[in-house]
Amino acid sequence: MSLSALLAAAPSPEPGSSLDEAAKQAGNAAGWVEENWSTWLNTGLRIVLIATIAIVLRIAIRRALTKLIERMNRSAQAVEGTALGGLLVNAERRRQRSEAIGSVLRSVASFLILGTAALMILGAFQINLAPLLASAGVAGVALGFGARNLVTDFLSGVFMILEDQYGVGDTIDAGVASGEVIEVGLRVTKLRGDNGEIWYVRNGEVKRIGNLSQGWSTAGVDVTVRPTEDLDKVRRVITEAATAMAKEDPWNERLWGPVEVLGLDAVFLDSMTVRLSAKTMPGKALGVERELRWRIKRAFDEAGIRIVGGIPAQPDEPSAADPAASVAAPSAYASATSPQSLATAPINPPNISK
Repeated sequence: MSLSALLAAAPSPEPGSSLDEAAKQAGNAAGWVEENWSTWLNTGLRIVLIATIAIVLRIAIRRALTKLIERMNRSAQAVEGTALGGLLVNAERRRQRSEAIGSVLRSVASFLILGTAALMILGAFQINLAPLLASAGVAGVALGFGARNLVTDFLSGVFMILEDQYGVGDTIDAGVASGEVIEVGLRVTKLRGDNGEIWYVRNGEVKRIGNLSQGWSTAGVDVTVRPTEDLDKVRRVITEAATAMAKEDPWNERLWGPVEVLGLDAVFLDSMTVRLSAKTMPGKALGVERELRWRIKRAFDEAGIRIVGGIPAQPDEPSAADPAASVAAPSAYASATSPQSLATAPINPPNISK
């Protein structure tokens, strides 16, 4: 059968059926839109409201934290340069500590606010959050195991900063390294050693910290004199030198107490040692000890008191010649009748006549 015959045999569509079907579909769509537009509007308004509240709350909290950090920095700068500031406050230390705390708080606040807003928006779309939360939990556990060292360093740095265990300018002994703190971070602390080297110490590796710049330090000086010296005179000269030192700048700020003569620390046949002690500003004990030795030595020289110590040097005197140095040791072979000489076989000269 040809194509024309098939077209002629097929029933012709009614003219109004397609229009009625289109009108019916349009009516159904309009009815569906009319039924759901209120839900859409409610969901959209809810999303806009959640996003607006989250953004406004995040901006407000970050500004409040920034103003708090600026106020802390201003209070540190206000006392910088004064005697109290020189003793108790280090502006750079306070600034780094406040900036680190502010950075942590801002990051935590942003994460909590934006994370909560994202979950609320997904809930407004009627999305089941249980699989998402379960996946996030599994991913968090995997990340925690994989980056546990990084997490340990970060948490240790946060607690070190919050507890103010040390700061910029402090001299600390961290076990793995020691030196002056030049930078405090959330993951790594930088120390400058005694020879100028810089140590990068991970906060998670620090098990114990000895801060030599907090509280106060103790300066100890040992003075060794002859055992024949008058102890009362020695005490008086030392006390006068220490009192004069405590009245002069900058030692009047570095000395936090009088220099005490503790007494005799050791007595020998050729010397005796007098021990001195003084409470000083943190980190200034070494300088105080050197100045004390300098002043005590000058005061002893003026008072005629001799300081002794160590092994006295031996004078370089020419030693007498040993008379036996040029005499050779006796030999058993020097006597022809000795058993050794008799036992010696002479070497026969070779016969060259053959």
